[in-house]
Amino acid sequence: MDIESCREYCIRKKAVTECFPFDEYNLVFKVVDRMFALINLENPDRIFLKCEPEYAIELRDRYNGIEGAFHFNKKHWNQVYLESDVSDNLIKELIDHSYNEVIKKFTRKQKELYNELS
Repeated sequence: MDIESCREYCIRKKAVTECFPFDEYNLVFKVVDRMFALINLENPDRIFLKCEPEYAIELRDRYNGIEGAFHFNKKHWNQVYLESDVSDNLIKELIDHSYNEVIKKFTRKQKELYNELS
């Protein structure tokens, strides 16, 4: 999977926006106002995704292309190399997982806003 395919997959999800809140190189994907993915445009060979902690460890043990995310809380974030032993289907599943991890931690107000959006 390439960076543009990842981007397109992310932005097609409900209530997703993309922005550059840190600098001009780190493209962030948010659902409502919470980050679920990041792509560094200077290193477009990987995507950073939120992950349930036990699942994150399992994935890192199983795949060479999945590591604890550099400069993130490694308990909750993985970096997934796009050209590795991680299949395109699994990358999509991990994007979905990250998106869902963020949604399930929404506040009541965020849930209401999310449900109002089409």
